[in-house]
Amino acid sequence: MALTSSVKEHPYSHLIDTLKDGSLKFFNPHKLNDPRYEKLPLSIRVLLEAAIRKCDGFYVKEEDVQNILDWQQQQNVAEVPFPPARVLLQDFTGIPAMVDLAAMRDAVAKHGVDPGLVNPVCPTDLVVDHSLQIDFSKCAIQNAPNPGGGDAQSQAQGPSRSTPSRPLSRGGSHCGGQRGSCSKASCSDPPSSPGRPPTSVQQIENTPLLCPFHLKPVSEPETNLKNQEMELIRNKERLQFFKWCSKAFKNVNVVPPDVGAVHQVNLEYLSRVVQVDGGLIYPDSVVGTDSHTTMINGLGILGWGVGGIESEAVMLGQPVSLTLPQVVGCKLVGSVNPLTTSIDIVLGITKHLRQAGIAGKFVEFFGPGVSQLSAPDRTTIANMCPEYNATVSFFPVDHVTLKHFEKTNSSQEKLGLLESYMKAVKLFRSYEDPSEDPTYSEVIEINLSSIVPHVSGPKRPQDRVAVSSMKEDFQKCLNEKVGFKGFHISKEKQETEVPFLHCGQEYRLAHGSVVIAAIISCTNNCNPSVMLAAGLLAKKAVEAGLAVKPYIRTSLAPGSGMVTHYLNTSGVLPYLSQLGFEVIGYGCATCVGNTAPLPEAVVNAIKQGDLVACGVLSGNRHFEGRLCDCVRANYLASPPLVVAYAIAGTVGIDFEKEPLGVTSEGKEVYLRDVWPSREEVQQIEEDMVISSIFRELRERVEKGNTFWSNLECPDSVFFPWDHKSTYIRSPSFFNKLSKDVQPPQSIENAHALLFLGDKVTTDHISPAGSIARVSAAAKYLLSKRLTPREFNSYGARRGNDVVMTRGTFASIKLHNRFIGRPGPKTLHIPSGQTLDVSEAAERYQRDGIPLIILAGKDYGSGNSRDWVAKGPYLLGVRAVIAESFEKLHKNQLLGMGIMPLQFLPGQTADSLELCGKEKFTITLPDDLTPRQELTVKTSLGQCFCVTALFESQMDIVLYRHGGLLRYVARTMF
Repeated sequence: MALTSSVKEHPYSHLIDTLKDGSLKFFNPHKLNDPRYEKLPLSIRVLLEAAIRKCDGFYVKEEDVQNILDWQQQQNVAEVPFPPARVLLQDFTGIPAMVDLAAMRDAVAKHGVDPGLVNPVCPTDLVVDHSLQIDFSKCAIQNAPNPGGGDAQSQAQGPSRSTPSRPLSRGGSHCGGQRGSCSKASCSDPPSSPGRPPTSVQQIENTPLLCPFHLKPVSEPETNLKNQEMELIRNKERLQFFKWCSKAFKNVNVVPPDVGAVHQVNLEYLSRVVQVDGGLIYPDSVVGTDSHTTMINGLGILGWGVGGIESEAVMLGQPVSLTLPQVVGCKLVGSVNPLTTSIDIVLGITKHLRQAGIAGKFVEFFGPGVSQLSAPDRTTIANMCPEYNATVSFFPVDHVTLKHFEKTNSSQEKLGLLESYMKAVKLFRSYEDPSEDPTYSEVIEINLSSIVPHVSGPKRPQDRVAVSSMKEDFQKCLNEKVGFKGFHISKEKQETEVPFLHCGQEYRLAHGSVVIAAIISCTNNCNPSVMLAAGLLAKKAVEAGLAVKPYIRTSLAPGSGMVTHYLNTSGVLPYLSQLGFEVIGYGCATCVGNTAPLPEAVVNAIKQGDLVACGVLSGNRHFEGRLCDCVRANYLASPPLVVAYAIAGTVGIDFEKEPLGVTSEGKEVYLRDVWPSREEVQQIEEDMVISSIFRELRERVEKGNTFWSNLECPDSVFFPWDHKSTYIRSPSFFNKLSKDVQPPQSIENAHALLFLGDKVTTDHISPAGSIARVSAAAKYLLSKRLTPREFNSYGARRGNDVVMTRGTFASIKLHNRFIGRPGPKTLHIPSGQTLDVSEAAERYQRDGIPLIILAGKDYGSGNSRDWVAKGPYLLGVRAVIAESFEKLHKNQLLGMGIMPLQFLPGQTADSLELCGKEKFTITLPDDLTPRQELTVKTSLGQCFCVTALFESQMDIVLYRHGGLLRYVARTMF
């Protein structure tokens, strides 16, 4: 929003303040001089600032501003608008939105309007990350005599359905001459050490891939190139369209494929905390079509996930409508237990919030304990919103946030501006100062010291054991009867020890002895902090003179090369290796039973003493006997605890009272002596990991990739539609678009397309997933000479209105009372024929017959889908009469010009004795008003009233125009 003369007429222009010697201006809600402002939760202050800045008397009114300011009284009551600073799209949901804008350019040009004026009003970032499919893959190399893990012919992978017939080689005696091969002509030479490459050589991210035979650089991973090629071939039309959008539209930023997942790109590259536009500075905020959008709240940026239609509406300038939320204050107090990892904290807080019953509410964190959480901790907690059903989990900006952005290559000038602005509008927090605490709807207090580290076992992942109780719990397991926790070892045998020789030295095994210790960086353990903690613990242990007994089968299987990269750059990888935790490859290993055999002497000792030997791993599966048939007790633990138990050599240890080990000089070393502090871990995480990840991502975004750079696209204002395309078509939303708005037309002699019951979900309405071979959409694609293998999915074809319209109501689980059994069929009432829903709709439209839908309770419940209203609109549906509507879906219908009509209380289709085969006439007055009662008459003589669910004049305006798209187009005439 530029500061032009229109700002002088702004109802809140008196709140404008300046920064940086007057070069930047901002709306300062603090200048309202209203004591209620400083008591508002900071997340609500973001809503208030946006309402003040965007107050235009139409979308956002002064009444809305006052309602937000009066949050304490209006929470959970008032409906308020929220105009976010930007929109985040992934490609599946982004393509229909951009197709609509391209079609809008064609429509306005027909009326003599400059098509270049059609652009998103709200800045939009579109990340192409949902196109990649795994057509090719390779297994991790572990103890293999060659790169493929076996004979080339026996291991070759046949072509997948959508790939060329030439098989992809998975190994063999030759690697020169293959893409991704080393420079040697043959790989028949043995590796430099028997069975596997030298353990001193680690594959590091951002360094050339090494051929495991010759340790020569490989040009690029073959599977990566192959999958990129297939992505380009399969999605070429869509990618060309996206590239055209990036050039043709203002306010659109397209992040090309192979950069990163949408939520990570948002977190690591697109987030700004504050936006500067036209000399105006204001808070960053976002709505996105990705379920992980809530991660951004961990950085003090308000944002949440929405559906495709809602995001498109925001792009076109319409704010998000929401009931002013209750805000639960989550007060963090106490000090984190020294042994507690970030994952322990995240899961502990998630558990507390899940039990608190906070569905649909905002959560805002405060209290002195918040300062102990790093930025990655906060974003991980914010990302867990779906687990405890909150809308957002908001962490206001503080010094930790500033430190995070400092490490992500933000300039000092930007950081200074960010801090000055956030403090000026009271959006900056000092969590240690209770005088800054706002008033919340309710407060949940969580004592961080109560969150203690756990392990899970010995047989099931759900059986959690506090580390402090581990020794006692294992003893109970020995005593209990055989079951989920018990082994039933007699008292006289519980002290059994069995001596054995390993590499010429005698050792002793007992119940609880650790024989397998594996660090696996998958699931939650991909958090850098826990892997770094393991590495720092190893470093301190080695420096203290501790070691892991050589018979324990240790391993390190990072989830990706990036893990190896930051372990190496932080200097801890050699210490892990010294304790036996060497990188064995990238892939599933120990937790799926791929552990190398235990030494024979160890196996014999276990069997001789009938010992309950133990495995400790940081994976997510550990059922009895899974790691090794002679290892009965297996525990899941965080990576640093895996290292600790490996050094201790037993799970039967109380870390508080017993030493972790004894040095060669006889000095006792306790776990507390070598356990890294959270400050140490966070410092290295910020310095080594975060800055490296952000730097790499920025380089990838700014540099792009060869595929995207070489991709040709039209250089034109209009998109040149290819009428042969089955992926992208110009939709018919703007057909017969006139300059003048006609008065609302009564719906006369309409037929019911469908007669539905209760709880019709968006899954029933909107197409999703694969395209069934016998569906109406399949018939269309077959007519275009595509084979079933080429159908792809509804998601991939969201830019084709014909496919999506034919898929509407195509769910095999749709219960239509006209048919009496589940299926995507309906009754064409004039002919009495049972047809596909889309085919029946085509006949009605050809005959000029308007359509309605009859439904029961909770029509349109479930997740938002971008075609839940577009599809019915193109089928010719003019109104839906239901007992009740999901609020979000009701708004979606209005946004497409379909009337949501509600039976009066106590009335239903059955109570009114409607059979659905009647003709319906709905009379509309010239002047519609919100929640007006309308009269419905049927051809069989029934007459009843319904409530038109227009909640505001804006709803009526959109309906009169035939929906939001047509309204926006007309504003340009």
